[in-house]
Amino acid sequence: MEQLQQLQKEVRRAKRIAAERAGELHDLVEDRLPLAYEDIPALAQACYDACQHWATLNQQLLAAETHAAAVNANE
Repeated sequence: MEQLQQLQKEVRRAKRIAAERAGELHDLVEDRLPLAYEDIPALAQACYDACQHWATLNQQLLAAETHAAAVNANE
């Protein structure tokens, strides 16, 4: 159960970081384009990587929750 809570915490943190990266990309689009167009690739990649990390952790969490539910059902 402690591992599940740790994974939930990691998923929340990863989601927050992904949202921050998305916000940075949004700010670039809203406030700094077209002058800062060269910043697009790096910010877009950082946002993509953060979202991908969240998705991986979220899949792990869903699998862990499913496993925990199955174990609890068998007890």
